[in-house]
Amino acid sequence: MNTALALDHVGIAGPDLDALSTTYERLGFVLTPIARHSGRKTPDGPIVPFGTGNRCAMLRDGYVELIAVVDAESFTNSLEFSLARYAGLHILALGIDDEEANLARMRAGGVKIPGIAYLERPVDDADPAGPRARFARLLLPDAPEGRIFLIRHLTPEAIWQERFLSHPNHAAGLAEVVLVTTAPAESAARFSLLSGRPVAPDPAGGFVLNLPRGQVRILPPESLPAVFPGAAIPSLPFIAGITITTDDANTAIRRLLGENKIAHQELAGGILVDSAAAGGAALLFRRA
Repeated sequence: MNTALALDHVGIAGPDLDALSTTYERLGFVLTPIARHSGRKTPDGPIVPFGTGNRCAMLRDGYVELIAVVDAESFTNSLEFSLARYAGLHILALGIDDEEANLARMRAGGVKIPGIAYLERPVDDADPAGPRARFARLLLPDAPEGRIFLIRHLTPEAIWQERFLSHPNHAAGLAEVVLVTTAPAESAARFSLLSGRPVAPDPAGGFVLNLPRGQVRILPPESLPAVFPGAAIPSLPFIAGITITTDDANTAIRRLLGENKIAHQELAGGILVDSAAAGGAALLFRRA
């Protein structure tokens, strides 16, 4: 199929991967081991080590990537420039099942995309002979909203392992991501072109891209308080936060937030964790 099928994952960038990991473990997430990226700097170039590494909270549906620079002397894919704007959400990936068909569609739509970008990493740096996760990506060039791309997992079994999928907070799925911009119509047009799908009006204002699994909400700044009350805007455009579903009606996350004294508020739609307590990303937990 030559359209996006899902909200695949988001990436939260921070200056210190260990500190960011500790934050998310206190929120009740089980994280994958530390893994350093490698890939091709050009579509036909050799695979080389990159200077970024990650740990991920793998969910039954989608996942949350925690990413940081782990070797400033190697290729960092400009992550440090994103962090200069703010620490928080900078990566938004939509899932596809056919990179060649989507590449052809995007080029036919006038997107000057150089080709398919391949990325790979070990599942665990401490086990270099173990399984490797491999991805095919189509990056939207020069997107002001962040690092926005389509992705197909070439080895999904490598990272969606059962041992990574059960979380103390009972997180089950990545349901939505909220983007804030002063030009929601322009951003919505880019996301429609990227995904191959139409956008619709969002009830809070702006637009929403509904996917078979998950959604992307594209809002003007004045609409953000209706979704994430009290959220600060460090810079625009800004990927403000995400909604994560739980399979226990938020019972576990409510208990963990209280035990760990993590700032949050109870809303009609769920439990909102303040962005300052979640690496710069607002987290709304709601029942599945």
